[in-house]
Amino acid sequence: MPADTSEQTIAAISTPPGSGGIGIIRISGGQALPALQRVFRPHDPACQFRSHQLYYGRIVDPGSDRILDEVLAVFMRAPRTYTREDVVEIHCHGSYLLLSRILEVILAEGVRLAEPGEFTKRAFLNGRIDLTRAEAVIDILSAKTRRGIDQAQAQLAGALYQRIEGIRQGLLQMKAYIEVAIDFPDEDVEIADHAHLGRILEEQVAGPLQRLLDSAEQGRIVREGISVVIAGVPNVGKSSLLNALLQEERALVTAIPGTTRDSIEEYLDIEGMPVRIVDTAGIREHAEEVEELGIQRAKQLMQQADLVLFLLDGSRDPGEADLRLYRMLAAKPMIVVMNKIDLCREAVRDFAGHGIAGPVVQISARHQTGIDELKKAIFATVVGGREQWQEDACAPNLRHRQALLRAHEASCRIAASMAEGSSCDLIAVDIQECLDQLAEIVGLTTADDVLDLIFTQFCLGK
Repeated sequence: MPADTSEQTIAAISTPPGSGGIGIIRISGGQALPALQRVFRPHDPACQFRSHQLYYGRIVDPGSDRILDEVLAVFMRAPRTYTREDVVEIHCHGSYLLLSRILEVILAEGVRLAEPGEFTKRAFLNGRIDLTRAEAVIDILSAKTRRGIDQAQAQLAGALYQRIEGIRQGLLQMKAYIEVAIDFPDEDVEIADHAHLGRILEEQVAGPLQRLLDSAEQGRIVREGISVVIAGVPNVGKSSLLNALLQEERALVTAIPGTTRDSIEEYLDIEGMPVRIVDTAGIREHAEEVEELGIQRAKQLMQQADLVLFLLDGSRDPGEADLRLYRMLAAKPMIVVMNKIDLCREAVRDFAGHGIAGPVVQISARHQTGIDELKKAIFATVVGGREQWQEDACAPNLRHRQALLRAHEASCRIAASMAEGSSCDLIAVDIQECLDQLAEIVGLTTADDVLDLIFTQFCLGK
């Protein structure tokens, strides 16, 4: 958003396209109330528009005096608003055509159409929220599980900001000691007590930074989810397993080999972890042309997956095609799944004797047997066997993780410089580098192009 547009009044539809009971148009800026007064005809002609109070009336096209809709309107006076500017919301019927028509009338009153994310960007630029809270809004809108909502809500409440701020305060305390030592180099007393600085570094900076980095993978998984591919030869029950995991008939199931010719993808919630589960074409040789295209795509998806469910038919010993596929996937994180245990005459089939290593999860996709155990195995494999995830703040996106990694590297250099007895000037450089990286996370020094990239991820009207 160019600087010369920041003082303009903006408007947009804030509810998603489609039909609904209510649709909302939001206006923000110094001309929000005058624009409303020109298009809104209140039921009470003496209406004075007290802040944060709903008023009943009609929206009228000033050009034709035509009534467009019966609405509720609210004016919210700055700074007690989302953007810290004057804000108006018009609540009308939820027809998108109607909303668009009302928006056109508002824009004709000298109001500009908002850019994607511009309301939240103004909230950030006006100091209402820091950048981590702004990014949390994106995560709330795109969350796929309840755990994702909870993580984003914690970040919106300032959990990540508070942890970053705590680290910054430790660094600022260190910086104050170092700067005094630099300013008074000839004092007889050692002003920069390295033992004391070392305790601050470990307890308030390096330790908390490491804990945030340790939780970063959890944050990524909750925010972005993981990709799990069901792999196997034809007719081992891949589509049946997909249906069993989803609890619906999503994939076509037949006894004819090669029924699945392209991948089928759906999202699944496993203990709050978003899982993109992919059913692929069965891997076999001598397939006809269309099926072969599906097989090639299946192999590509397997290599890109975070986890592979390698499915075997428990009613028979693994064949050469099974073993060939297993060897191809041996380097991938994998769970071996034995399906069709309802048809298996042996209590436990010995796959280890065929060169298939590791524990085996036994299921019957047809009868829904063992599906809960498989979900638990997926969760345990992804989170490294931990029974519970951390519930405190974590760094959920790549921008945070990269800045934290650079900050942690700077903290390691500080520790090394102090251990070597390096000059205070050298230590001060790394302290400032660490501070700069943390400031970038919360938006104190974030470059304009990075801000633009962040806010363009928002939907229009938010």
